[in-house]
This record gives sequence, structure tokens and C-alpha cells, in this order.
Amino acid sequence: MVTERHAALRPPLFERELEDRAARLRLVVTDVDGVLTDGGVYYSAEGEALKRFSVRDGMGVERLRLAGIETAFLTRESSKVVEARAAKLGVRCYLGVRDKRAALPRVLEENGVALNEVAYIGDDVNDGEIMATIVQEGLAGAPLDAVPMILRRAHYRCALPGGCGAFRDFAEWILDLRDRARPHRPGG
Repeated sequence: MVTERHAALRPPLFERELEDRAARLRLVVTDVDGVLTDGGVYYSAEGEALKRFSVRDGMGVERLRLAGIETAFLTRESSKVVEARAAKLGVRCYLGVRDKRAALPRVLEENGVALNEVAYIGDDVNDGEIMATIVQEGLAGAPLDAVPMILRRAHYRCALPGGCGAFRDFAEWILDLRDRARPHRPGG
């Protein structure tokens, strides 16, 4: 949910531009660890065993899809757990991506979108370069507990930490911006 405290973080002079950017979105790309999870990993003697995902974030994926916006996972990790979550939600999944900025052209091409039709949410330093690119034309968000550098780059700072509904919060902010954009969009 968008709270008044977090709405105030958005500069009012840019509200119309944020609405226009949200209105043309067709894809939200998300980091996984620290956004869709709390960043913790449960290990067994065999290696990575479990990650905890919020079902609220899953509903955020569904709500975006109903609005015509797809979601893709982009993560540095190569994880069968993440692959299974992506399959359950019906989203594209890019695993083992060390340089997310360098992978961006591939993500755009495979999803048939332009840079100005993309939003990104990330939480740590390895999300910095892709966010710096996307904020030029798209939208960017960060969970409440993201590192300071990422919080500074984000258009939206979520009211919730990673793994606890941050993605859903970002999705609701985007949907709210789209709803507010309708009256001033051409043909709206």
C-alpha cells in the first residue's frame, strides 16, 4: 500500500511525469533476493534448500498482469527455488546474471518492450547500474530496507522491506499512478 509518508518522498513537480511513465509500462523487472525474499537463505548439507516468498508479492504480479503489465525476475543467483517460483507465477526468469545492466537489451528484446516501458525494483549495489539506466525513461523502486545508494536512485521507496510485500507495494504504486494518469492521457 502507498502511505502518505512514502508518497511525500516523490517530488510533486514530477508527479505528472511519473503518471505518464506508469501509463506506458508493459514490464516490471525485479531482483529476487532482497526484494521478493528477505535476503536470507536456508542451507542444508546439500546446499541451498529454501527461500521464503510473500504470497502478497505474487498477488502483485497478478494485479500487474491484469493491468497489461508483465513481470520478469532478474537475479545474480542460479536457483531452482527461484525458477520454481517464477514458473508458478508464470513470469520470465533470468538466472545467473552477473551484470544486470549488460543483460538489459536481451530482457527488452525477449519481452518486446522499449526502455520507456519498463520499471525495475532492486535493493543492493548490483542493481545500481541497471536502475541508473531505467530511471532515465522508466520507473524504479526499492524496498524499505534497500541500501542507501539504491534508495537514492529509486522513484519510489516502498513502505515494506524485501520479502514482506515490497514488490506488492511497488506494484500498487504503479497501478495507482496509472489510475491517476487516465484523466490527462490522450483519449482519456
